[in-house]
Amino acid sequence: LGKTLGSYRVVRKIGQGGMGAVYEAVHTSLGRRAAVKVLLQKMHGQSEAARRFFTEAKAISMVTHPCLVTIFEHGTSPSPDDQPFIVMEYLEGETLRARAEKEYLGGSALLILRQLASALSATHKKRIVHRDLKPDNIMLVKDSAFPGGERTKLLDFGIAKLKLEYQGSGDQVQTRAGVMMGTPLYMSPEQCRNAGDVDDKADVYSLGVMLYRMLAGRPPFTAPGTGELMAMHIYMQPPSLNETAPGLPEGLVKVVHSMLAKKREERPSMAQVVAELEKITVRMSASS
Repeated sequence: LGKTLGSYRVVRKIGQGGMGAVYEAVHTSLGRRAAVKVLLQKMHGQSEAARRFFTEAKAISMVTHPCLVTIFEHGTSPSPDDQPFIVMEYLEGETLRARAEKEYLGGSALLILRQLASALSATHKKRIVHRDLKPDNIMLVKDSAFPGGERTKLLDFGIAKLKLEYQGSGDQVQTRAGVMMGTPLYMSPEQCRNAGDVDDKADVYSLGVMLYRMLAGRPPFTAPGTGELMAMHIYMQPPSLNETAPGLPEGLVKVVHSMLAKKREERPSMAQVVAELEKITVRMSASS
């Protein structure tokens, strides 16, 4: 607290995760508020952790989209601390997880997921895969320019897989055998088998899990243990949305289940998901 990182002075702590802490900061001359993510001291000796930390800044900087958080700058604090940091826009709102815990999202789920799918389609065009989609990584902020008066913001590209040309020389993030990358409740079958063998279709699956959960009020798979849950992703078919959420448009049910296909080649691309969700939204609006 009180330190200056880049052009920003840290004023208060907002939260902390497994790798980093997040602070509110203010630009020293412009007065602009920002959020600063700092790599925890305990992670400093792990070069892989530092590379993953800066992966977020690199990934988001490659893509311009209104539903991606904006990165202002990144770097390392002066010695002796030498703490890697990322400065990004300050968001006022709530996470999708917090919203879903308060209320059944129903129809608003389609608006939220369309925006998210659009942002992911843009990252996939740059061959950047998020690999850890979950409601905790999605913020909902007020914005009258967007349908429903809210805009989604996709966060935390810390374990994103980047196309090699976007990485610095010798800076490729390698995934060690046996290291699980992602959150089991939302992980694709291929992530459950081998965390390093993923492409954009893994994000399609994870988004499908989120959409299923928002529409049905429950995830497609639940289990008391991680191993059992991962086995369900690999081998079991999800219960039909026609049964868990009766009355949904058949086209929407079809899209969600196609996103949850076990074989990645049978899933649509994220761009196809965007197109289908837009068609469904138009049909629902016309019939209401």
